[in-house]
Amino acid sequence: MQLIVNQVTREIICTAFDKGRKHDFNLLKQSKIAIIEETELLADKGYQGIKKYHKNSKTPYKKTKNIPLTLEQKKENSQLASRRIVVENVIRCLKIFRILSSRYRNRRKRFGLRVNLISGIYNYELKLTA
Repeated sequence: MQLIVNQVTREIICTAFDKGRKHDFNLLKQSKIAIIEETELLADKGYQGIKKYHKNSKTPYKKTKNIPLTLEQKKENSQLASRRIVVENVIRCLKIFRILSSRYRNRRKRFGLRVNLISGIYNYELKLTA
């Protein structure tokens, strides 16, 4: 499951999902979600190589076997993580609905519908509390 979240309003803008396990970056490429070039895209380590598809994107640096991260790279990773925490908190709120946090045992055809319904409920509650 993949979410696009507005950093300011914490509102879920878009969802993407597929049957079974699928790598995050492959899911993004397959879903063909149109993201405006001016939009800053903050992603985790699962999206290494996204710069080729979206120029205004940021992913954390990864250390290699022989080359550790510099202090500056660690600091940038920390700043990126502090900005991305909004998305992780939204995911936590969605997982309160147990259907997303455990193994999905219902009809696979309806998984997308249920994710979108839960996202809609989350957005509705967000507007009520604002």
